[in-house]
Amino acid sequence: MAQHFLLSSAAKTLTLMNVMRMTEAEAETAFRKVRWSSAEGAAVCPKCGSLEPYEMRRHTGALRFECKACRKEFSITSGTLFASHKLPLRTYLAAIAVFCNEVKGKSMLAMSRDLGLSYKAAFVLCHKLREAMAEEFRGRKVGGKDKVAEVDGAYFGGYVRPANLAEKRVDRRKAANQSGKRKSVVVVRERNGNSVPAVFASEGAALAWIKSRVEIGTVVQADDASGWNDLASKYEMKRINHQEAYSLDGACTNQAESYFSRLRRAEMGHHHHVSGPYLLRYAQESAWREDARRVDNGAQVRRVAQLALNSKPSVDFSGYYQRHVKADAA
Repeated sequence: MAQHFLLSSAAKTLTLMNVMRMTEAEAETAFRKVRWSSAEGAAVCPKCGSLEPYEMRRHTGALRFECKACRKEFSITSGTLFASHKLPLRTYLAAIAVFCNEVKGKSMLAMSRDLGLSYKAAFVLCHKLREAMAEEFRGRKVGGKDKVAEVDGAYFGGYVRPANLAEKRVDRRKAANQSGKRKSVVVVRERNGNSVPAVFASEGAALAWIKSRVEIGTVVQADDASGWNDLASKYEMKRINHQEAYSLDGACTNQAESYFSRLRRAEMGHHHHVSGPYLLRYAQESAWREDARRVDNGAQVRRVAQLALNSKPSVDFSGYYQRHVKADAA
């Protein structure tokens, strides 16, 4: 029997101990090489692009740069998701390592304990990492000629607690007895390729989005839900009735179901609640983890760090602590 990738030595190229043994100077060097990789870690002015900033340190020891050309003062994280950071860079590197090492997600309570942060700080930090992961899904299209993509949806949130007394309980399947907060996560997953998730009020509301993300010539596989019927006007379709079989005559949605298995386990085992304005971010995180399931953890850490340092300040959490910007997943 073949060994699972996560059990192999190839999957483990970075340990948390490696990060914690780093000095702050080594962490600074690591972040510089990620952010300014084209200049081999040499600082580049974010305003004018000059290669002649000089280093200076504040009395706290924080590393700063000032550009000789435009006099712009900046840090390694200026203009990125980690802009105006308060924690040492080594802590951010450790947070990324801990976050990536979890296969199905990381509890924010556990993260706050691991790093000695408040729950709120851990929550915001990890949502920024999810926002960085989301950059890989921006404008992504899947499929193509002779390629296969699976489409499926699952509902999250909107739980209605049943009444204590049996005679007062209602049929929660009826729309009139639901909370209106339930949302559908829809995923398109290419066989041996990438995934693209999104959130809608229902599966049927995702049809236009699916058509914009799946290339012409793709063979689309879906279950027998009526919401997918309109896709047959643009794609060759293969349907599977799950009441009869999970896979039949070459049709199945097992790869999409695998994604939802990961997202459900993250919801039940780690987060307990993934609905509301942050549902899309959790969906994107699970898709990213699913696509990177055979990438070693060291490469995952570098990839997330690079995405974070190449992204602009958070659209979800800029001003979150000051309460003048409402956090909402775009």
